[in-house]
Amino acid sequence: MTQLPDDPEINARARSGGLEFRTLVWLLVLVTLAFGWILLPYYTAVFWAVVTAILFAPVQRRIRVNLKGRSNVAALLTLLIVLVIVILPMAVVGSMLVQEALGVMQRIQSGDINFTRYAEQIYAALPAWLTGLLDRFGLADLAGLKARVGEQLTTGTQALAARALSVGQDTFNFLITFGVMLYLLFFLLRDGNGLAARVRKAIPLNEEDKRELLARFATVIRATVKGNIVVAVVQGSLGSLAFWFLGIHGALLWGVVMAVLSLLPAVGAALVWAPVAVYLMVTGALWKGVALVAWGVLVIGLVDNVLRPILVGKDTKMPDYLVLISTLGGIAVFGLNGFVLGPVIAALFMAAWDIFIDRRAEREG
Repeated sequence: MTQLPDDPEINARARSGGLEFRTLVWLLVLVTLAFGWILLPYYTAVFWAVVTAILFAPVQRRIRVNLKGRSNVAALLTLLIVLVIVILPMAVVGSMLVQEALGVMQRIQSGDINFTRYAEQIYAALPAWLTGLLDRFGLADLAGLKARVGEQLTTGTQALAARALSVGQDTFNFLITFGVMLYLLFFLLRDGNGLAARVRKAIPLNEEDKRELLARFATVIRATVKGNIVVAVVQGSLGSLAFWFLGIHGALLWGVVMAVLSLLPAVGAALVWAPVAVYLMVTGALWKGVALVAWGVLVIGLVDNVLRPILVGKDTKMPDYLVLISTLGGIAVFGLNGFVLGPVIAALFMAAWDIFIDRRAEREG
């Protein structure tokens, strides 16, 4: 064990150096928390700028090589690629979705779509033993159901009307957030390598551990975003196609809902197509209902069972149950951003514990 020399001056200098370092650490913690606090209003913009920069960094590097190191032009071209292949299609689909959603709402308000009538039709088609079971648990009160549905629709309509009054402010805030995201994305694409090197240098771990953690972080983000988005788009498109073929109104709207719900592994899209299939079967459209069940299980479900493990679980090196739990927990805590943040935190948790176990084994060995 190394002892401090007996020279009082050297000991005082050592104590002073320790105090200075501790002061610097506390200052670092405080300014970091303050910096995070001022970024909090634009957390979504910063988060998706970082995620998009990680996803498109290989594209930017290839363009920069072809342009003989012209980083500004390479970052700008990569930003244009993001706009063309990601932002523009989302804007087009969003516009179509708003129009279809407004049409569905008008049909609900006019009574053309009546959820109470659908419930009555389903109840009338149920076998006697099942209706008796529903009566026993108090779930067959259709009059009460109708009142509750009407109340919810009234409340929803009022909420939408109030929301419409603030649409101008919401649009302005969205445009600012979107502009911040694009602005930050340009600089992350241009200066990403230097920023990553500074972050890597600042982490107080050995080089091997830092490489493992940062590599796991980037890999999980790429796999989670690309994998989940591919699965969501495919499942939503297949579900929308099935609804359109079967003549179900709002096929695009329900397809988007299925795409969003498919972010939940194993159960997502079925939350939409399964109730519709049950309704079709109990109201006399037996073959349509059976066809929808077959399509949902054999085609839509197969996409989730085959593509998700390949695109997400294989690259993240996480078991399916951990992907499911971390995704659900992430969405519960962080909202829609949680489908990325949840698996990232879970992967870093596993990596940090692996490093700790390895280092402890080395010390004990």
